[in-house]
Formats: sequence, C-alpha cells, structure tokens
Amino acid sequence: MTSPEPLAAEFFCVSCRTPFQNAFPLDAEGRCALCRSGARGFDAAYSFGAYEGVLRQLIHLYKYARIKTLAGPLANLLARAMPLDEPFDAIVPVPLHWLRRWKRGFNQSELLARALSRRTGIPIVKALRRTQATRVQAGLSNHARRRNVTRAFRARPVGGKRMLLIDDVMTTGSTAAACALALKRAGAARVGVLTVGRADRRLRGMGLAGSDAALPDFEVGGE
Repeated sequence: MTSPEPLAAEFFCVSCRTPFQNAFPLDAEGRCALCRSGARGFDAAYSFGAYEGVLRQLIHLYKYARIKTLAGPLANLLARAMPLDEPFDAIVPVPLHWLRRWKRGFNQSELLARALSRRTGIPIVKALRRTQATRVQAGLSNHARRRNVTRAFRARPVGGKRMLLIDDVMTTGSTAAACALALKRAGAARVGVLTVGRADRRLRGMGLAGSDAALPDFEVGGE
C-alpha cells in the first residue's frame, strides 16, 4: 500500500480549506460563501488529505474494521496538517452518542485526539457531549446535514480557550460547525478543526474515484 498524499488544490477557501475548481466561489479575501455568512461556526479548518484512495482505506480499516492501532499513524498525519503559526490551549474530540459508541466499541476521534496530545503536549479537554442520537449523515443534502446536527451538542464552560476540534473526516463541515458553535456559546475564544481526511467534492461526477469504486459507501465522519 502506497503512502497517502496530502490534499492539493489550486484554489482553497482560506478559512475552511474547502478546495474549489476555480476562484469564482471565493471573495477578494479568499473566503467561500459559507464562511462569509458565518454559517461555518469554526474559525479555521485543516486536513491532511483527500478522503479517497489509500487514505480512505486506512480510515475505513481504523473505524469500521476496528484496527485501533492505526490511531497512531493517523495521528501522525494530523500532526503534519497542524498549522505551525496557530497556538491551541486544548484538544477536543468530536463526541459520539453513547449508543453509537457502545455499538462501535470506541470513539475514533477520541483515540486520534489522545495520540495527537501525546505528540504535541496539548491537553485533551472533553468539553463536548452529544445529547441527541442523530441520523447518519451519508446521503443527506447539505441543508439536511446542518439541520440533522443542529443543537445535537452541548459544551461545558471553556473560559476563553483556543480549542482544536478533532475528527476523522470532514465532509460538508456540518458536524464541525455544530460543535464549534456549542464551544463558542460556552466561551471559546477560537475554534479550529483538524481532520485526517477531507471529502473532495470536486471529484463527484468526474470519474475520479479511482480505487474507491470497490469500497462500500459507509457514513463519512461527523457522526
């Protein structure tokens, strides 16, 4: 198996790092429409690579085949994607609802957060809890995804800290936005999002799925 490649695109939103085929969706400052409107909730987002090919296979093995030892290597990819010029006070894993965690046996985001904390020295703060067992996000429209996770998370007071939210994959960013808004309401000064993979929506309908064609269409991130 070859090594996963970092996400590459000529045009990115400077805030959420969504890749675009051209600069048309971006304003003069390089922000997309959702970030301009404040709908994202988080202040910045970072991902190691596109959720396809080798990286997707590794995440599936980790998350669905329950090969938990992959948390370390995947956390190494997270560390490579972290911004060098932005300090964080705490790492916050995206929580699973207790029923889904019980069925899976572990929270994949929490294991990634622990491994990243050991590498960076940034402490983990379990500031979020999931209060609703929402529907799986796969197959939902962007609007339905946002509505599905609205008010699904609650946060305890975080006292003006700069928080780094950790998840395995970002698709539309709906779950990350809901978590970030909860943290902001709890007093977070800034919320960044860091994921291993990012769903590259430029690939849809372009025949570029490559080795993903034979993979089952599991739910992606943000559970």
